[in-house]
Amino acid sequence: MSKWLSEIELKGSHVTLTPLKQSHSQELLIAASNNNLNDLWYTNIPDRDSIDQYIQNAISEQENGTMLPFIVIDNKSNKIIGTTRFLNSDSDNKRTEIGYTWYAKAFHKTAENTECKLLLLSHAFEELNAIAVELRTHFHNHQSRNAILRLGAKQDGILRSHSITQGGLIRDTVVYSIIKCEWPTVKHNLKFKLKTYIN
Repeated sequence: MSKWLSEIELKGSHVTLTPLKQSHSQELLIAASNNNLNDLWYTNIPDRDSIDQYIQNAISEQENGTMLPFIVIDNKSNKIIGTTRFLNSDSDNKRTEIGYTWYAKAFHKTAENTECKLLLLSHAFEELNAIAVELRTHFHNHQSRNAILRLGAKQDGILRSHSITQGGLIRDTVVYSIIKCEWPTVKHNLKFKLKTYIN
């Protein structure tokens, strides 16, 4: 089994990313209920009925070596504000994806969000020596699409009729990536954005 992805804590000034555990379920539900995030039809935010399976699925994929899920902790309050993960990881080809990312709405377009991506991308390119990092989102999730573009990722294409959602709808998936040669510029941009936030 590949050990390319190993449990690790990623700590920044604003957020700390800690491996996801079953014991985090209640705090994640509180974050998800902030401003009714789980009412968005084009996202997969867990609710009380699905949270345990949501976490168990992530842990199972982690054991398979293809996923590394994190909770996102706000350093000021020491509270869980969301979750993110590496997934669909391919150690042979040094590729991974960042996804399943969501935060309590109060933390959208904030330093916490920006630093979370900086920590993940730094780990992928500088520690895992990844050659590419993908980000994917629902075609109709324009907020997520715009956020990915603000990172400096480029759109690779749209996978039409890519999957069937839990609600039975057909999902078109927009695929973006950052490749290794682009990372220095993307990193500089993310650090610049962090400086613009008022602490």
